[in-house]
Amino acid sequence: GSPWEIGLAETQQTLVLNRLRGRIAVQVDGGVRTGRDVLVGALLGADEMGFATAPLIATGCVMMRACHLNTCPVGIATQDPVLRERFQGQPEHVINFFFFVANEARAIMAQLGIRKFEDLVGRTDLLKANDAIDHWKARGVDLSGLLARPQANPDQIRRTRAQDSPLPYALDWELIELAQPAIDKGEPVTAEVEVRNVNRAVGALLSSAVTRANGADGLAPSTIKLTLRGSAGQSFGAWLANGVELTLIGDSNDYVGKGLSGGVIAVRPNENATFAAEENVIVGNTVLYGATAGRAFFRGLAGERFAVRNSGAIAVVEGVGDHGCEYMTGGRVIVLGRTGRNFAAGMSGGVAYVYNPDGTFGARCNMELVGFDDLDENDLELVKTLVGEHRDRTDSIVAAKILDNWAEASASFVKVMPHDYKRAMAEVGSSNGHIDYPDDHPVSSGGEGFVTSESETPAGTAA
Repeated sequence: GSPWEIGLAETQQTLVLNRLRGRIAVQVDGGVRTGRDVLVGALLGADEMGFATAPLIATGCVMMRACHLNTCPVGIATQDPVLRERFQGQPEHVINFFFFVANEARAIMAQLGIRKFEDLVGRTDLLKANDAIDHWKARGVDLSGLLARPQANPDQIRRTRAQDSPLPYALDWELIELAQPAIDKGEPVTAEVEVRNVNRAVGALLSSAVTRANGADGLAPSTIKLTLRGSAGQSFGAWLANGVELTLIGDSNDYVGKGLSGGVIAVRPNENATFAAEENVIVGNTVLYGATAGRAFFRGLAGERFAVRNSGAIAVVEGVGDHGCEYMTGGRVIVLGRTGRNFAAGMSGGVAYVYNPDGTFGARCNMELVGFDDLDENDLELVKTLVGEHRDRTDSIVAAKILDNWAEASASFVKVMPHDYKRAMAEVGSSNGHIDYPDDHPVSSGGEGFVTSESETPAGTAA
């Protein structure tokens, strides 16, 4: 909530003092709209500026702030075909806006006598506080710390050399080599490797290789089964493709399963761990961000914003932090433990099943867009099957206890479903919607109530 100028100045000064600035590109955003903003950002130390609101307005946004309600009146943030017809934006509108920004920036640079933009970066000596402001709020404001310039050579106040690309050292090249028989011939492959927290986006390059060789449908289920031991870095299992299963014995950082695209992820503690898994965090924040398909099982707690913008993945977890299922538009999430506050904020699709034996979950759920329902036979079958798979893949004690006492425990589950999504499902004659299971999955035999339509979310609903 503080001005970007403060954070930028502190970041620049800290990097310069530690002689790290020369190999780092600094980007600032948060209300950058004009050429003057760009110049101030550069002088305070930014190499790049991030624009969002102003270009969005240039395309026709009127800032209704109803992006999550599927009712955008100018047809930008909506899936409603009637509203989308109202969209009048053109790429040229954004291009023209940036021409204005660039022209203003060039004019100010000319006044300063600066020819190249890179020569602006870090030049806080060209900034000064405006003494002409005569307002009681400005009295006593000291900007000397903001405008301070640490002693450094000119090549140490801005980026002067590129960082080495991490791709040549990615763990995925080893995984691709191990999985080559599966990629080329569809032969089953199993392997176990070590993983460290410097290994980011493990599985992403592997999924790319699978997709390039086999198309968007990927491989048959369980064709590539890899077990990794250790602590994984950010984005473990990102964009994981069909046919790839990653089992992590250890823990992982943020963004596990980002963009999950049909693969299967399981994360569990080491067999020799002495702590209670259900009481400790095993994956970080923003897990399953923007996932579209696939399944994920986490024996332990997840951080904040679990399954944010999930649009089709299925997940089982033993507890989540604040803002769980935020902006979720599809998929299924089963929480076998306590949630944080503001659960289901902006949730417009999909279904969550929360184990609520103490009856306190309602106080932590954002009820603006969702309601609570009892589980019907199809829901109970679905939850029992997925909890069983969670137990089998992670040796979860929590899942085992629930299944051993299923008759009583099943009554403690709460079904969280968006009102509009529920109405749309009723219109197509399903209480659950479509879930794309592999042919060999226990639920694939279906039973009544499982729709086999192409799309989980009917046209015109909040997707």
